[in-house]
Amino acid sequence: MKYVVILGDGMADYPNEALGGKTPLEVANKPNIDKLCEYGEIGLVKTVPDNLKPGSDVANLSMMGYAPDKYYSGRSPLEALSMGIDLKDTDIAIRCNLVTLSDEADYSEKTMVDYSAGEISTEEAKELIDCVQKNLSNERMSFYAGVSYRHCLVVHDAKLGTDFTPPHDISDKCIKQYLPKGLYGEIMKELMIKSYALLKDHPINKKRIAEGKNPANSIWLWGEGTRPALTAFEEKYGLKGSVISAVDLIKGIGIGAKMNVIEVQGATGTYHTNFQGKAESAIKALKDGYDYVYIHMEAPDECGHQGDLKHKILSIELIDSVVVKYIVQQLDAMGEDYKILIAPDHPTPICLKTHTRDAIPFVLYSSKDRKPSGVSTYNEKTAKASGNYYENGELLNKKFLKE
Repeated sequence: MKYVVILGDGMADYPNEALGGKTPLEVANKPNIDKLCEYGEIGLVKTVPDNLKPGSDVANLSMMGYAPDKYYSGRSPLEALSMGIDLKDTDIAIRCNLVTLSDEADYSEKTMVDYSAGEISTEEAKELIDCVQKNLSNERMSFYAGVSYRHCLVVHDAKLGTDFTPPHDISDKCIKQYLPKGLYGEIMKELMIKSYALLKDHPINKKRIAEGKNPANSIWLWGEGTRPALTAFEEKYGLKGSVISAVDLIKGIGIGAKMNVIEVQGATGTYHTNFQGKAESAIKALKDGYDYVYIHMEAPDECGHQGDLKHKILSIELIDSVVVKYIVQQLDAMGEDYKILIAPDHPTPICLKTHTRDAIPFVLYSSKDRKPSGVSTYNEKTAKASGNYYENGELLNKKFLKE
């Protein structure tokens, strides 16, 4: 038996007036997912416990079968694993976004214009983070460059207890009430203020402004955590697993779970990503002896955060027409029994531009157990109407990973 998870990050949504009260999943053309729905199991699963925030870290751990209330130790440490940072038990890792803030003289009066600084390129971002590291680091604090706008700050001999806000939660809002508070709040705020003075006139940003792009004129710190300790996936489920993603967070979960992390050329985390390359890499892994592949695609989530309805629908359609279609065709040709689980990790509603903790719709298809479901299409409404509900991702995975 082979197992494939096709995870469309943030794919679920709320009814949208521009779509006549429908959701992107309802209007997207996705015949391949709908066909699996006709002969599979559809339902809802709660991926985010009530005591945790609905982040992609928590929700993807859940969808990978790791109970977040047992395994979650913070977002940034998972990303740090992917970046090759060796965290000590006394270190804390903090996500460091490059963002675009408005130009008010008082830092606290600025607005969060763009949490991704126009999806800045990794090459440009590295130069900016190297500048931050050179000017703002010290014996206790070091900055590490990651992918695009996503980077990391490591603080040595530190404790948890600072109150941070994710920048994608405050798009178009004044940042004043969302600046860091608590244990290291003033220190973190000071770093952010100094970074603006450092970056606003940097040659990279002058060039970006001249090209009509958003400048990466500040760092934004959030997502603190300590070194994670995940049970190896093979030990937990008895399966050799692989992970495919463009983002450090998901790669970090894979590394922490001692899974095979596959790099795909052209994987970006946006709707411009190499969907075909991800699908082909997944099939290759299965042919190479791996039992399980987790294919993570960030595009619907990014579009949700940006309020980009058109490209969120397009992202869903590309996942269907490029990834799902190819995976099913290749698995059928391999002649071995297989299961496919298709779902988002959490909703990222266009109207809110951030995550919610609502239960998410899933489709679970088994080539070994094809039965008419009586449901012809996959979306939030049909999943809810099924009456099929799992209280957490671990329960769903126990069903999915059982032959």
